[in-house]
Parts: sequence; structure tokens; C-alpha cells
Amino acid sequence: MDHPRTQPEVLVLMGVAGCGKTTVAAILSGRLDWPFEEGDALHPQANVEKMRSGHPLDDNDRKPWLETVATWVEECLDAGSNGLITCSALKRSYRELINRRGRGVTFVYLHGSRELIAERLATRHGHFMPASLLDSQFATLEEPAPDEPAVRVEIGGSPSAIANDIIHKLGLHANTGKKESP
Repeated sequence: MDHPRTQPEVLVLMGVAGCGKTTVAAILSGRLDWPFEEGDALHPQANVEKMRSGHPLDDNDRKPWLETVATWVEECLDAGSNGLITCSALKRSYRELINRRGRGVTFVYLHGSRELIAERLATRHGHFMPASLLDSQFATLEEPAPDEPAVRVEIGGSPSAIANDIIHKLGLHANTGKKESP
């Protein structure tokens, strides 16, 4: 017997550029019937232009964007809604800002080798983030620590298999968004 969630939850699909955040989040959104926000769409235009020109963002650039992501998360939680959002969330301090309430957020860290992600970035078209910034992403990345509300998922399989793994690891049921019974 399924038990509905007593509190809303927002999943933040995180990781370096090219790890599959958007693709996997879109699949999860369809399977769980949860609203989905593409975090990159929330970047101020100045950030987009900086990245497009091949320059990595710094903490000052990221702060207004992270505030907007955090606001989206809080609006979901305040509405009593589950949700999915993509955000690189590369540093612990960024994740703390996004989860500033300390509840209702689970980070889904999409982990893969630099080689695998570089290969994926080489085939990606139409995104403002050039592959040349991948090294800066890995240099900035602080993997989630055991005391953070996060689950690590390997990205070696297909996007559908990765979504299945996330649903399984979080104990969710596709199309209901409910937690499985213990």
C-alpha cells in the first residue's frame, strides 16, 4: 500500500555541464508528473553572455542565479507541490543557499567521469555553455558530503535508465510521486 508524502519535496538535479541534468529531469517530470524548471533558463543574461564568450562564472555571478533557483524551490514547497529543477549546484555553499530552509530538498548528483562528460559535451548543440569550460566546472565541483540531503547517481547508462535509478534510489513510484512503503 502506498503512503502519500506528508511534505512536498523538490529534487535538484545537479552536476557539471553535460552530465544530463535537463534530459533526465524531463524524463522524471513525465514519469512522476511533477513540475520541472530548467535552471539554466533562470540565469541573468549577463551570465549567459559571459559563459557563451568562454569565461567561467564566479561566485558573484552565480549568487543572483542561485537566489532565483532557491526562490523557485521555496515557491514549490510553499504551494505544497513536489518539483524538479536543474542546477549545477557545484559547491556546498550553493546547495546550502538553495536548501536554505534545511528541509524539502534532495540533491540528485549526476556523477560521471570527465572523459564521459567531455564526450557528451562534444555532441551537444545549441547550448550557451561551451565545452571549453568543463575543466572550470570540475575545478569548482565539491561533491555532496554524507551529511547533505543528496543521492549520487552514476550516468553511464541511458537517460531512461538513469531516471529509473533515481526513482528506485529515492523510493518513488512513477506517475504517482509517492514514496514506496517500507
